[in-house]
Order: sequence, then structure tokens, then C-alpha cells
Amino acid sequence: MKSDLHFLQEALSEARKAFSYGEVPIGALVVKDGEIISRAFNRKEFLQDPTAHAEILAIREASRKLNSWRLNGCTLYSTVEPCVMCCGAIIQSRISRVVYSVPDPKFGGVESLYSILSDERNNHRPVVEKVELPEAAELLKEFFKRLRT
Repeated sequence: MKSDLHFLQEALSEARKAFSYGEVPIGALVVKDGEIISRAFNRKEFLQDPTAHAEILAIREASRKLNSWRLNGCTLYSTVEPCVMCCGAIIQSRISRVVYSVPDPKFGGVESLYSILSDERNNHRPVVEKVELPEAAELLKEFFKRLRT
């Protein structure tokens, strides 16, 4: 069985694509039974769509491929802590598990600003795990460093 770190590294390859296109470098995957169902990277600028976060795009594609909005038994891997909007989509899609690497102190909906996924008022609460992937943090730092210059 492939590890969480393996799948986060796959998500990192998506984040690198975002970086190469001038998008905030965040990548995401949806995995079921050890197989990648979908993969995506941020495309807000390209699509001029504020909802085109990597997590949302990966959830949409997984739902299309599985022909169901219910993604029970799936794990979402994201290089960065999902935001409030993405947390809502995670709950709505019934994703069973979320694994991410880099906390997001400005928009994080899992632990940094809010604890949406663990809120007991929700009818669905996925298991959440944080796995260190220093390369994901470095990619973000490099992106914003270049943006400022």
C-alpha cells in the first residue's frame, strides 16, 4: 500500500505545475482504495474563477469519474491546509479522510483560523492528518518571494 507521503509527493507534482503557470502552487489528489482518482492544481488565474482551488477541482473530477457526489472511502491529499470553501466542499462530498502538509495562517479552515472539519455540529467529519512535506512549504515561499520582486 502506498503511503500518505507518496500521495503528498504526487500532489506536490501538481503544485509544481501551478507554480510553472504562475498560479499559487497548491496541488491536490483524491485517492480511493490506493488509486489516484483525480489530480488538480490551482487554476484561479487561468480560469478567472475564484472557486478553482486545487481541492475543489480534484473533488469535481473525482465525482465525475465515480459518477457520484458522495466520495465516501476517498482521501483528499492537499499540499496546503484547505481553506473554508474547500472544507465546505470536503464535508458536502463526504470525503472520509484529509491529509495535508503546510498550514495556511491566512485562509486555513482545518486548524489555522478555523476548525471546520472537526466541528461537532457538522453531519460529517473526516479524519484529518497533517504530514510534513518541507518541499511544499519551500515551493510556496519561492512563489511569494518571486511575486514580491
